[in-house]
Amino acid sequence: MKVQELIPEIGKAPPGLVYLFCPFKGPRAKTATFEPLLADRAVERLVATYVDPSVRDLTYGVFFADETDPADIVMEARTLPFLAERRVLLVRNAEWYNSDAAAGPLLEYLKSPCDTAMLLLIASQVDKRTKFYKVCEQAGAVVECPELTDHEAREWILKETETRGKTIDDAAVKELVRRAGKRLSDVQNAVNLVHGYVGDAAHIREEDVIAACADVAEEVVWTLTDAIARSEMGAALESLHKLIDMGEHEDKLFGTINWLLKIAYAVALGGAAAAALSPFVVGKVGPLAKKLGTAKLRDAFALCTDTHFMTRTTGVDSTLALELLVIKLAAPRRQPGAAAGA
Repeated sequence: MKVQELIPEIGKAPPGLVYLFCPFKGPRAKTATFEPLLADRAVERLVATYVDPSVRDLTYGVFFADETDPADIVMEARTLPFLAERRVLLVRNAEWYNSDAAAGPLLEYLKSPCDTAMLLLIASQVDKRTKFYKVCEQAGAVVECPELTDHEAREWILKETETRGKTIDDAAVKELVRRAGKRLSDVQNAVNLVHGYVGDAAHIREEDVIAACADVAEEVVWTLTDAIARSEMGAALESLHKLIDMGEHEDKLFGTINWLLKIAYAVALGGAAAAALSPFVVGKVGPLAKKLGTAKLRDAFALCTDTHFMTRTTGVDSTLALELLVIKLAAPRRQPGAAAGA
């Protein structure tokens, strides 16, 4: 079962005794995806439905698998509830139980869970070969929480906007997804920004999304990225000086450049690391990744780290060091076959 199927059914049918919220991997997918906010939404709905607020402190408990002895969780689950039909226990970081040794007595409990307890397990990673996953599967308790598709992200934005009493252009929805990606927490933050920006306005346009989600300093960072990718040293230095004039601290700027290089490296490598990024970010750093390539990006990491370390341990001027770093990054890439002394 997928979490999108579970949520609307909560309260309509008898509840399960165990729910394992975990990643989903499609039949042709190379990696699994996990949307933690959807898992949290389902947990919130289950708790709101099956926990009486008047006895919440007595019947609802939250544990962390990597911090709590599983025997203690089993004991809590087997303890009869007080003034309630059931106890509801939430266990976070349940990926810890991918190790049989870590799961311990919980494995036996999951084979025959108590009918006076509901155990909610959230695992950001699962190994389907483990005893933990298999006993949860046998109990019919596996709830997969896949990352949203583009269509689902757009539908979620439309529904969220409607809930807040507003309407939104199709172009604005597409721009929100392009900038925020499909991770629900990022989409939620972007939606909050846009709604805060438009205030009492009843309709949201594409230009509202662009204005609300564009930090001035962030836009200058992208201008710097573009200039480095195009080997325009003058424009790159101009963008750097704008950031400094805005009051951005040198240490933060070193961190920003390092982040840009890290993201560009992920894009250059491709695969799961690149797939996890929003299309907006991929589009922004794509030219930089293409210009430098994986080998030169590794060298650029080292150069950035060494330069930052030098500014922290010597008396060199931080602004001058940043300027030299940007000049080196923006230097035109030598074409294959060019003379060694060129």
